[in-house]
Amino acid sequence: MRMKKYHTLLYYCYSRIDDAEQFAAEHLEFCKSLGLVGRVIVADEGLNGTVSGTVDACHAYMDAVHADPRFAKTDFKIDEVDEPSFIKMHCRYKPEIVHSGLRDPKVIDPTRQTGKHLAPAEFLAMKDRDDVVVLDVRSNYEHSVGRFKNAVTLNIENFREFPDKINELAKYKDKKILTYCTGGIKCEKASALLLKEGFEEVYQLHGGIIKYGKEVGGKDFDGKCYVFDNRVAVEVNKVNPTVVATCRNCGVASDKMINCANPECNEHFTQCEECGWKMDGCCSEVCMEHPRKRTYDGTGYYVKLPQPVNADKISKRKDKKLQVNP
Repeated sequence: MRMKKYHTLLYYCYSRIDDAEQFAAEHLEFCKSLGLVGRVIVADEGLNGTVSGTVDACHAYMDAVHADPRFAKTDFKIDEVDEPSFIKMHCRYKPEIVHSGLRDPKVIDPTRQTGKHLAPAEFLAMKDRDDVVVLDVRSNYEHSVGRFKNAVTLNIENFREFPDKINELAKYKDKKILTYCTGGIKCEKASALLLKEGFEEVYQLHGGIIKYGKEVGGKDFDGKCYVFDNRVAVEVNKVNPTVVATCRNCGVASDKMINCANPECNEHFTQCEECGWKMDGCCSEVCMEHPRKRTYDGTGYYVKLPQPVNADKISKRKDKKLQVNP
């Protein structure tokens, strides 16, 4: 089999970072020095990233992350790709590495308590038991294009809405709850919250859908897995694959997911190849007429231009933080 020239790395690590905003600025320059492209989110609670580059650059990056004691246990999911999965390199400081609204470590702290981690083979062995509920903690647009067979899905646009759905899940309190997401990061907080709310047996798929596909062939994962780079959705199931999504415009089976070419809409939706060109990458005729409509190139993926690091802005926020927490 031909070796591919590039790798794409998916990872996260919950670990306290002091002066995380400055770390983000420095980490951006480090990634650029290796020639990497991608997106890294830095918060006081840790790192969440997808980066892409040459095989050597990606190995150098993993070595550097593992050499830092704070991130020594980071689990990298590695995809071989024909070309880098991003065009630009972004590294940004945010309040959380995955937006949940659960920022108080006294309430939810993934470094102290989460659901029990299940290796993909363990998840596969448990998922069809009568005393088990498989719970997808991802957003609508993610599970619409692919999900585990018979999984419980939630009507949420963003993960920050997950806490509001806890009451809907109360009927499963006597079951073993197996949570899953793309790479595992959302499950860390979702499983921790379920335990806090009185669910007694909570588990999570370690490494998420991506690792499940690599280690056990993706059995019973229907459709594709949505990813946050220019691949948009990737194959998972090599055992019993099927397509579960349909084209928004004509209803034919399709697992091609795009962003609407109208930047003010930008909706994630499924659209077949034929309708993509017919609708010029838009979800509706109204969006086709929008004056700021982006040029559709067949992918439905649009690059956000990175903002330059503003050292003065970082310094002002740091001073403000010191005033609030002297």
